[in-house]
Amino acid sequence: MRMPDPLPLAAAPRDRLGRPLHDLRISVIETCNFRCPYCMPAEHVPDGEGAPDRARRLSFDEIERLARALVRLGVRKLRLTGGEPLLRKDLPALVARLAVIPGVDDLALTTNGSLLARQAGALREAGLHRLTISIDSLDPARFRILTGGRGELDQVLAGFAAAEAAGFTAIKINCVVQRGVNEDDVLPLVERFRGTPHVVRFIEFMDVGSCNGWRPDRVVPSAVLRDRIHARWPLRALSPGYRGEVAERYAFADGAGEVGFVSSVSEPFCGDCHRARLSADGQLFTCLFAGQGHDVRPLPGEGEEALAARIAQVWRRRTDRYSELRGPRSTAAKKIEMYLIGG
Repeated sequence: MRMPDPLPLAAAPRDRLGRPLHDLRISVIETCNFRCPYCMPAEHVPDGEGAPDRARRLSFDEIERLARALVRLGVRKLRLTGGEPLLRKDLPALVARLAVIPGVDDLALTTNGSLLARQAGALREAGLHRLTISIDSLDPARFRILTGGRGELDQVLAGFAAAEAAGFTAIKINCVVQRGVNEDDVLPLVERFRGTPHVVRFIEFMDVGSCNGWRPDRVVPSAVLRDRIHARWPLRALSPGYRGEVAERYAFADGAGEVGFVSSVSEPFCGDCHRARLSADGQLFTCLFAGQGHDVRPLPGEGEEALAARIAQVWRRRTDRYSELRGPRSTAAKKIEMYLIGG
């Protein structure tokens, strides 16, 4: 059956600050094989704890129905996240179902890369457009520490090579920078990927969730990193690729590629935020820093139009602008953990 055309722009829902809904991040699983301290620290999230009942995970049928409903409302970009999404069994099958939804212009996946070597080809064949791989250090010993003692850099780099061989180009490499932890990994990461089509993006350490020990003095502002890189390899600012683009982009003056900076703490971008996040158990979160979600699991017999209408009501009530209001009271408030809704 042909899906109805997406709603025209004038009819698409806008939140109370006038922001449309354009991007959806879908957490397909709430577990991870790493224990990165800024996301899922082992001392707070032991194996088998802190996750929703696995029986509550959305099925592929439910994920597809929700994606189709959200495309009706203006969503054009889908990103699969976790936890670690490659732990979800038969993930390429879900990718294949989402890739053929009319109106989806961009289908991406964020992964820690440790399981990618075995799955890169199948993901590409299924129709995945883009990949983002998290690499917080190129030093094997430090990488192991930053993954809670569970990650092997060689495995991640093998996954990266497999993705290149499968035909993925312009892979994004995400690095969360923490003062006194991995600041000195910035220049080696830039040097490693300069001259390639891939893009390193440096992300400010954020107060996502309530268990990662965030403090303002552990944040390295993007402007500091930008100046440090510029002193070694001159940069020039690039215009955003689209309104609401998360990363500020800079090209190397010598034409050797680009880097990006995600500055939620020092330069909040709430005003143009048009992203929603779907947890593995069917909760829709309208902000990365939200304290609770909205149950949007499809009801028995509920059609796509009715499901879309229900989600539209949630979006129209949205007022989130956490990063613009960040302060002692808000940072102390209980927030959903990042590993449950993806970064």
